Parts: sequence; C-alpha cells; structure tokens
Amino acid sequence: MDISIIIVSWNVADDLRACLNSLKDAGAGRYAVEVIVVDSASEDGTPQRVRAEFPHVKLIALDENAGFTRGNNIGMAEAAGRYLLLLNPDTEVIGDAVATLADLLERDASIGITGPRTLNTDGTNQSTRRHFPDRRTAVFETPWLRRFAPDLIRRFEAAEIADDATADVDSVQGSCMMVRRDVTEQIGGFDEGFVMYFEELDWCYRAKAAGWRVVYCGDAQIIHHGGRSSGQVSGRKHVLYNRSKVRYFTKVYGRGFGVLLGLVLKLVYAWQWGLEGVKWLLGRQRQIRAERLAAYGQVLRSGL
Repeated sequence: MDISIIIVSWNVADDLRACLNSLKDAGAGRYAVEVIVVDSASEDGTPQRVRAEFPHVKLIALDENAGFTRGNNIGMAEAAGRYLLLLNPDTEVIGDAVATLADLLERDASIGITGPRTLNTDGTNQSTRRHFPDRRTAVFETPWLRRFAPDLIRRFEAAEIADDATADVDSVQGSCMMVRRDVTEQIGGFDEGFVMYFEELDWCYRAKAAGWRVVYCGDAQIIHHGGRSSGQVSGRKHVLYNRSKVRYFTKVYGRGFGVLLGLVLKLVYAWQWGLEGVKWLLGRQRQIRAERLAAYGQVLRSGL
C-alpha cells in the first residue's frame, strides 16, 4: 500500500460523505490508496452510512469520543501505507492533490511531512503554514491581542510565502497533512496530551528536531470548510485550545513559562468576560453575550 488516508469523524456525516466522494481517484492512477475512517461514537448515523455508501472504506467505529489526536493515532496504527495522510472530515480534495503530495515525498527523501494549499468554502485562501512561534507569539496569538503585533503574527503565519509556492516551513495544518511512515516510526504519533489544537505544531517540532524537513506544497489544493466538529462544543473548544497552547509552550520553553502563559491567558479571558458582562447589562445582543459569557467562564473555571 502506498497511501493510507485517515479521517477521524464525529457527528459530521454529510461532510464526511462529501470528503469521501472527493477521494474516489485519490491515487490518480499512480498510487495504491486505502481509506480509513475512525468514527468517535457519532450519533448521526455515520457508521451505518459509511458501511452502506462506501464499502471499500475501512471503518473503525469506536464506542467513545476518542478526540482528534487519539483517533488519528488509532487510525495510523491500522494503516498499511508508506505515506499517511491525515485528513479532516470537513475537507474536500481537489483533483490529484493527494497524489501530488505523495509525489513530493517520492522526489525528496529528506521531506518528512507536507501539507497542501487550503481554500475556505468561499474559495479564499486559508492560512495553513507556520513558522514556530516564540514566547511573544504565545501571548499575542489570541483573538483580542493579535492587532497589537501584526508583524509578529504575519511571521508566525509564514505570510512571506506565496499561497501557490512550495517551500520549507516549520509546520503545516493538521486538517490535511501527509507524513512519511519512517517519521512516525522514529518519533511516534501525536502526543495524546493534546486532545485537539497544537498537536500538529508539536508533531512537526519533534519531526524537525529529528532531522526531517516540513514542506508546504502549493501545487496541491483542498477545500477546508472548517470547525464542523469542534463547533458543536464552542465553550469546550476555548478550553481545549488554550490548554493545548499552554502544553505546547511548556514543552518547548519550560514549566515556568507555561505557568506564566496560563496566567496571562486567564487574565485576558477575565477581561473579555467582564466586557461581555457590561455589554449584556446594557442590553446589546444579549443572546450572543450570554453565549460568550458561558464560554469564557468555562475557560476561567477550567484553570487551563
């Protein structure tokens, strides 16, 4: 087997159908491909629909929500391919993107991980390539502080690289990333301490530390509709994102910095919680304010 495509799904049956349909000729006549769906106890009939409509797909139906990182690790353990493509269920592959990514790995044995140019639903470009963040980025890479450090954020997002270019980067987005099996055998799979978010940054950090290159491939394209699974648990999403952020920076910069970052993030959320509370009292879009108060309060109660 050349390529194993691994998709972790949770309650997004319609998106998953579109994703699987886009993979019908994923190998483009050049590669043997298998597709593995790891379903995290979906309640929308996903397992039944996959069995009925896509009998060629290897379905791993779990009896609990394993989360993104553990689900992918389960899928990778069952995969037979030389190359492993981790793909979100809310994506659609355009043309021969999968084979194009494999072509890149075939041409250069020093490349361990690659990811494609990614488009939003409306056809605009989605930022999916990264340079490793420094300590300042850890603080300013939040929705409310980004505007105070635009150059820092542009560097983190590798904005100097053209969307259609192929270039070395530090990390590519986990919505679609192809990894050489030799990499996983050397450094292991995802760190399951990250339930979701920052797991691909950590994985690429470990791969580069082991001597592998990470390359963004602008010649391959996918559409990423984005956030369909995580959007089902908006408050929890804030908690998971910031916990993962603290975990990543603790691993890279040490426990002391991780504690400091956690404190800064809680202060930022406390400030935003207060602002939303004032707006709620003033009667401005109370339903939205109430939802945000609940989400931000969940972060503060979690302690990150």
